[in-house]
Amino acid sequence: MTRTQRIALVVILLSAVTLRLTGLDWDGFQHHHPDERYITWVATTIEFPSIGQITEAAQWRPETSTFNPFHWPPGAGSEGIVVLQGEPRDFAYGHVPLYLGVAATRLVEWVAPPLLRLLPADWSLTADVLNGAGRIEFHHLAAVGRFLTALFDAGTVLFIFLLGRRLYGVAAGLLAAALLSVTVLHIQLAHFFTSDPYLTFFVVAAVYFMVAAHGDWAAGPAGEGRGKWYFILAAIMVGLAIGSKFTAVLLSLPLLWTAAAIGPSSRRRYWALLGIVVAALAFALTNPFAVLDWTCTPPSTGGGESGLSATLSRSCYIQNILTQNAMVSGRADLGFTRQYAGTIPYVYFGEMLVRWGLGPLLGLVALAGLAVSAWDVARSLRGVAGINEALQRLLRQPVVIVLLWVLPYLLLTGGFYVKFLRYMQPIAPFLILFGAALLWRVRRPSVRYALAGIVLIGTTLYAVAFVNLYRAEHPWNAASRWIYENVPPGTRILSEQWDDFLPVNLVVDGEQRSRKEYPNAELTWLTFPDAADNEEHLLANLELLADSEYLTVLSNRVYGVVPRLPERYPLSGQYHQLLFDGTLGYELVWVGSRSPRLWGVELQADTFSWPGLRPPMAVSEYLNRSRSISPGRADESFIVYDQPLTMIFRNTGRLSAEDMMAAFNLADD
Repeated sequence: MTRTQRIALVVILLSAVTLRLTGLDWDGFQHHHPDERYITWVATTIEFPSIGQITEAAQWRPETSTFNPFHWPPGAGSEGIVVLQGEPRDFAYGHVPLYLGVAATRLVEWVAPPLLRLLPADWSLTADVLNGAGRIEFHHLAAVGRFLTALFDAGTVLFIFLLGRRLYGVAAGLLAAALLSVTVLHIQLAHFFTSDPYLTFFVVAAVYFMVAAHGDWAAGPAGEGRGKWYFILAAIMVGLAIGSKFTAVLLSLPLLWTAAAIGPSSRRRYWALLGIVVAALAFALTNPFAVLDWTCTPPSTGGGESGLSATLSRSCYIQNILTQNAMVSGRADLGFTRQYAGTIPYVYFGEMLVRWGLGPLLGLVALAGLAVSAWDVARSLRGVAGINEALQRLLRQPVVIVLLWVLPYLLLTGGFYVKFLRYMQPIAPFLILFGAALLWRVRRPSVRYALAGIVLIGTTLYAVAFVNLYRAEHPWNAASRWIYENVPPGTRILSEQWDDFLPVNLVVDGEQRSRKEYPNAELTWLTFPDAADNEEHLLANLELLADSEYLTVLSNRVYGVVPRLPERYPLSGQYHQLLFDGTLGYELVWVGSRSPRLWGVELQADTFSWPGLRPPMAVSEYLNRSRSISPGRADESFIVYDQPLTMIFRNTGRLSAEDMMAAFNLADD
């Protein structure tokens, strides 16, 4: 690398870190992300044993261990947090991020005292991450966890550069790293203490070490030694990736392929077995209770399972995997996944990546890059005489290692019923790398630099606009502040099932206020599977509306789904439009949101057109208060945590439940 290239890499990495650390307090540490909230809650009970405790049986007994994610340990507790002592718990997330977050928090607690004397007291890093003394553990773990996530995601940028340099040269690697550093999907997820950024880091690292092993071994005897160690490192990263999220088990395909590509054919079985053993050990050592905890109660199926099936069903780890599988496949009927009814497999993911996750310019280039890379590999097989020759040609191409991760993962995940945009993060760096390679293969330098510049500048502007949303107060916090200032304590505030409820605990005018000041009740439009959408159900909800003073609609989690499914919700599906146009006697008194914003122009997600709703007039006026661009609908999982549109309604009409019911069309019931 030249001096200029090294400087460019440093600038890229610093930019990546800056964008990911900006706005880590995006919700005022109110835990508005439910997955992060649960992981942090579990983390408050995790304590690593001392050297002297490691040999104690209690530390390895699932029911009593202080570092088993599948049980609430007896005697566990955390300041400000109530735990269910001695009871089992679900934990469907990878254990590696959990343990890393706890370890990082303990390290910070150890190194913080001298650093606090050197750093400005009002610096966000100082107040949120280092200074845990004045905060309850629940909040401090989240702060450190987010900081760690941001660093890991910046590490992904470094590894994609290293991979790009191996496959396409330094210039293409730098372009890929620059594009990834400003990718909104990565910037957003780096602000959450959740599993996906860790999974992605270990996946990219694993693929890099596989490609490095392939390249160094192919270089001849001089590189064989390094190639062996790169392969072992790749296997370790595979184990850590699986320990972060089970979907990384697909990395076994490129790992075994790499074993077949290195060394003589007589040693392929040896390298394959070594890779699997090392990966399994890395997984087991970092996820011990995935192996040790067989104390969970098997689900009651009435099938009278016995033998291996009955034994496996007692594994807490396997149970959680099967539960997640039921969720992503749609076999588990959950309110927060019904948003994907009617979405087209593969197409929906591509649409959301181009609209929001990567942005239009980078998204189209990345998908085109994948197509061209796959075509190049397919074209290399022209004229082969048979399967053996085809395999030999493929084994000589390191890009096949990358495709053996990307294509099977895309084929499997793209077909899921549940299509959370974050599911695309583990392949996004590779799509971006393919896109960078496509741009850099343009022969005319002037055209190449122009196209690369346009994509990079456009994506950077989108990233800056996105980060700007974190400079505004979270809508749920702003709405809570309005409630405390305008709604008398003791007033019942309705919320919608599957959504959070307001207000959150806040300091208002120097006084600590609590959500306990306001009784809460839930409207159950997005019901559980066994709840029928009939007149009885409708009347029960309308009676709550008639007897309450305020109603909060925190996001589109409910109104974005129920009106779109009239066969399932013939009555409930009518509710939101009647609410929005004032027919039910509720008036919109507060609305707030925050969106990507740059130079006075906002990118506003359209949450109303897809369910066929007309927004309240006050919402339209609010959204039109400034210049805006709407890329269209957005995946709810992309906007609900950090950029929701939030509304508060007041019961000004004082209609009875019977009066409200008269506005509904009951003919289809």
